[in-house]
Order: sequence, then structure tokens, then C-alpha cells
Amino acid sequence: MFSSYTVEKGLTYSEHQRFDLYQPKGDSNTRRPLMIWIHGGGFKFGSRRAAGIRLWCATFARRGYVCAAIDYRLGKKNFSFNFTDLVTDCLTAVRDVRHAVAYFKAGAAAWNIDTTRIILAGNSAGGILALQAVYSNDAELQKLPPTKEAATPGWDARALSGNVNTMGIAAIVNYWGGIFDTLWLRQARVPIVSVHGDRDKIVPYDHKDYPLFGSLPIHRVAVALGIPTALKTYHGYSHELQKHFFPLIAGHGTKKRWHDAAEFTADFLYTVLLQKE
Repeated sequence: MFSSYTVEKGLTYSEHQRFDLYQPKGDSNTRRPLMIWIHGGGFKFGSRRAAGIRLWCATFARRGYVCAAIDYRLGKKNFSFNFTDLVTDCLTAVRDVRHAVAYFKAGAAAWNIDTTRIILAGNSAGGILALQAVYSNDAELQKLPPTKEAATPGWDARALSGNVNTMGIAAIVNYWGGIFDTLWLRQARVPIVSVHGDRDKIVPYDHKDYPLFGSLPIHRVAVALGIPTALKTYHGYSHELQKHFFPLIAGHGTKKRWHDAAEFTADFLYTVLLQKE
């Protein structure tokens, strides 16, 4: 839609957290959808300046979206894995996402944002954050077991609060992320578009005896529940759509797949949010 875009860097949405704002250059629309882009990094690393985040923000800004690439609080930087720490770090980051949404709603007029069309989008930990921020709440995250219990019989019998999506998010973009409990999908009908490599060993594409459900079970459950959903699978690819995951380098082929993922996402969002304009 637009040949170029503008970027304002280092803005703040809370006392300690910053964001970069991408906008289509020359757009006169006064009710533009907002995409809040959330970076990956296992809740320990990463920033709003990650290569993928910059690519997707630029791509969607050219399509007429306002895109905000946000930072959020990270957990302790170490290479050990602990499920309890993962959930704690996720909960802390979800609270930052809520602050960001509230900030952009309060300033919607300044950026010509349509507050009924705010989209949470992210890759890896960012996708996890987007899903949990919409389909769960603090209480449910705090009840998660630090074991494989989420995959055992009886877990789905747990009572749900139903008090979710208090931010009024219109859609979720989930790039190789996951949700801690697919039962939570019963609590709302927010559209989900997912992209995932089926050889992903960082965030599982499916679900194998681990309390994190990847894009395939999310899509299956969403279809069964009548939630608008779409899934693009990259067969033979790992995390970040790389053949062999290496977080520090994204080659030409990987970036091409990121572009293709954005095109797939844009088509889905047009169908569920924009087509009836």
C-alpha cells in the first residue's frame, strides 16, 4: 500500500520500557490497526531491535499498519532451563504487554489507531507471550505445574476462570510460539494465525509430553472451537524457520521465509479484520 515508512526509536511506554514506532509514510487514514510486536529470546535475551522484528514492522507498516516493537522485562540470563522460571518470566512480561496496550489505547488519537483492532504479534517467546496475554490470566499462569502434569489425563478437568482478554485484543500472530494449556482456548474467540517449522526443537510444533503446546495443537483446537485460525507449516525447518537453529545469524533464505510468513499473515488479517471496511 505504501512505498515507505517512518520509524521513531527509543520511545517509552512505561518508566523503564521502550518501543520503536513504525508508521506508513503519507497515510491519511485516521483509524489504523495497531500491531504490537514482541521479540523472542526465551524471556532471557533479545530486544525490539531484533532482525525479524524490524523486518515484520517494516513490512506491515508499508501495508498501512501502525507497528510498535516493544521491549519487556527479561528474566535472569542463564542457559539452564527451569519450567517454574519460564512461567514466572512469562507472567512478568505479560504484565508489561498489558502496560503497552493501555499506553497505546490512551494515545490512540495521536497515532490514528483504531483501538478495536489491536493485534499482538511475536516470535518464539514473543508468540508465547501474545497467546498467554490473551487466553489466560495471572491466576491461571500461577497455577501451572513445574512438571509434565499438563499432558496427563485429568488436567483438562481443571476449572477455568473465563476472565481473559481484558485488553480487547482483536487477533494474535504466533510465530513458532506456544500455549501452556490448550484448554484456555475455550475462554475466548480471538483469531490466531500461526507459522511454525515442524522440526522445531526449541518450541515444539506439536506436543510431546511437555507442558507447552505448539502451533499444530493450537490450530487443531481452534478449528474444533470455531476460532478463526490459520497455520502455515514449514516442513523440514527448525526454530526461526532455519534449517539448523542458530540465534545470532539469519541468512537470506531465512529472511525470505520470514517475508513469506508475513504475506501469509497479512492475508489472514485482511480476511478477519479488514475485509469488511
